[in-house]
Amino acid sequence: MSSAPDLTRRILRHERLVVASGAALVTLLSWLFVLGGAGMSDGGAMAMQPPLLGSLVIMWWVMMAAMMLPSATPAILLYGRVREMRYRDSGIAESWVFMLGYLALWLLFSVAAASTQWMLVGPSMALRGGWVSGAVLLVAGLYQLSPLKTACVRQCRSPAQFISRHWRSGWAGAVRLGILHGAYCVGCCWMLMTLLFVGGVMNVLWIAALTIVVAVEKLAPRGPLFGQAAGIAMIAWGLAKLAGY
Repeated sequence: MSSAPDLTRRILRHERLVVASGAALVTLLSWLFVLGGAGMSDGGAMAMQPPLLGSLVIMWWVMMAAMMLPSATPAILLYGRVREMRYRDSGIAESWVFMLGYLALWLLFSVAAASTQWMLVGPSMALRGGWVSGAVLLVAGLYQLSPLKTACVRQCRSPAQFISRHWRSGWAGAVRLGILHGAYCVGCCWMLMTLLFVGGVMNVLWIAALTIVVAVEKLAPRGPLFGQAAGIAMIAWGLAKLAGY
């Protein structure tokens, strides 16, 4: 017959599996939402009846979940591992609380992005004018090479160090940890997300390409070097657009 500690450990391992499956399901559903055009694939209808700000916020938030959760899952699962190792501490919140804190930060970003689109971009879902797109590409490329970007990527690539440094018990601690991890993630990727205005907010190929860039930057052995190379390519592309090519 299993002892209480062994039973607790098995429950916690089962919880991590549930959280991993839940994150995968959320990511899958978010991608299905994106592939379906988020209910906004009829460009003509959108031009006649622009979407409400609330619907744009939801669209952006689901899109951010699709793009960011795959690279954030290692940190979420590591939180669950820490919870398993400290199973005697009943004050540690479940892993999904940490994940909700993370997604809450991307909700704030989604509000800002949707508001920008609603006020400046409009129903075309993309910036008009080569010089505007060129300027966005140039700034995004420069940000890729900035010290702030490097510092945020370092935090995202070292979830064990991040969690040990900022750990707090309880629900408030888990939410705080998720929000803080989300803040570093937004700091790492927010300029990349503005490139959606260049390629088209609901351009699936553009979304997939940016998702790959984010994942490689955060997870691949030479991810930061890849991110810097991508930044140089963005600068070159932006300068070409500003020059009229």
